[in-house]
Amino acid sequence: MDTPANLNSVAALSIEELRTVPVFEDLPDEDLRWLTSRMSVLDIPEGEIVIRQGDPADEMVVILEGGLRSERSDGSLYTAQAKQVTGLLPYSRLTHYPGTTRTSARTRIARLHKQYFEELHHRFPQITGRLVHVLSDRVRESTATDQQREKMMALGKLSAGLAHELNNPASAAGRSANTLKKALTQVRAAALKLDRGGLPQDSRVFLAELELNWAKRAGPREALDSLDRSDREETISAWLRAHQVEAVWDLAESLVDLGCTKETLEEVAQKVPAEFLNDVLLRMAAAFTISRLADDIESSTGRISELVQAIKEYSYMDQAAEQEVDIHQGIENTLIMLRPKLKNGVDVERVYDRTLPRVCARGSELNQIWTNLIVNAADAMNGKGKLTVRTSRDNGYVKVEVQDTGPGIPPEIRNRIFEPFFTTKPVGEGTGLGLDTVMKIARNHRGNVRVESKPGDTRFIVRIPLPGTLNS
Repeated sequence: MDTPANLNSVAALSIEELRTVPVFEDLPDEDLRWLTSRMSVLDIPEGEIVIRQGDPADEMVVILEGGLRSERSDGSLYTAQAKQVTGLLPYSRLTHYPGTTRTSARTRIARLHKQYFEELHHRFPQITGRLVHVLSDRVRESTATDQQREKMMALGKLSAGLAHELNNPASAAGRSANTLKKALTQVRAAALKLDRGGLPQDSRVFLAELELNWAKRAGPREALDSLDRSDREETISAWLRAHQVEAVWDLAESLVDLGCTKETLEEVAQKVPAEFLNDVLLRMAAAFTISRLADDIESSTGRISELVQAIKEYSYMDQAAEQEVDIHQGIENTLIMLRPKLKNGVDVERVYDRTLPRVCARGSELNQIWTNLIVNAADAMNGKGKLTVRTSRDNGYVKVEVQDTGPGIPPEIRNRIFEPFFTTKPVGEGTGLGLDTVMKIARNHRGNVRVESKPGDTRFIVRIPLPGTLNS
């Protein structure tokens, strides 16, 4: 650690001050003198940089007053407070600092260079043991923080995708509801004019039957290309003009959308007196529109319900932590949750053995496995390719394969991909804990994970024991 020019170096450290740090509090005065004589001390103003990212890690740091705040380039944040020991510790594999460290208040630190570590170990083996415990606690806390951050990153991506997925049908339902109000006003206005004008009874019955049966008669909405639509609108418009109907273009567009043809209009013209034809067609268009809008709203709200149900099942909300789990249902819910990531170029193939029984597991944790593997597969293919999810029985295990057509995993890193913090993704896009989490969850369920990879065919294979099966 370099000493910046604007930091105040202090000549000596008293044994009484060092004794206030719990790691050293019970050392004899003689031992404390040995330490203080080899430590350098700094008084540092608030907000000053003490360590820069990439600086060599060559000193143990004892925080006497104040605190330190270290931030990595990926946004992760770590803090240390007064009376804590940090920096390089005995047996640590740290070589360079991963983040930039600033003081969070006016801070006083003592530093011991690593050249004294060997002598420290021989003179005070009990202190070395305590520092190893400090190191273990730091690794554990750092791992927990990174794992939590990995979960939050995954949750953030899922939330963003779900917000988009929910917004589409919600917006569609909102638009349909607004249009429905206008259509209701139009049909009521047209009906009032027909009532005031005295539309004959047989024409009323014909119109009511036509409106009642139109959805079945018109059939599913037909997708028309621009040329077909233009031709049909022109044909309808010409017929409307010939029969002196008002608002020709607006009415023609609506009638084509609703599946009306020239033959339908001819049938109406035969059943309705000419003086009522304009208002009858307005009422027909509005009534048919109402029927279609009701279908649209039902479809949109059904999509919202499907997503909400998938969220509940994906997270196993309001359910026991461990229970009998349908593997396929969990995979399907995960695919629904990840649909925004997959829908723009990833072709999903399902090859399921539907005879597989349920497994006793923590469903939300298994869904973390499927999420990490599917996201990794999509990323490996850069969002374009074929994703195959395959299930089968493998002796006493359920076997789930997640296969992608990406470039494959290079042999030189294949043995490292399950290591904590190992990642090939750019800074800020991954913490290197996704596959580590997959492995830990599988092992916690007495299962295992392995990978097979070659260009165009990478498979992550997860095995989870079937009920009553002992781990082999």
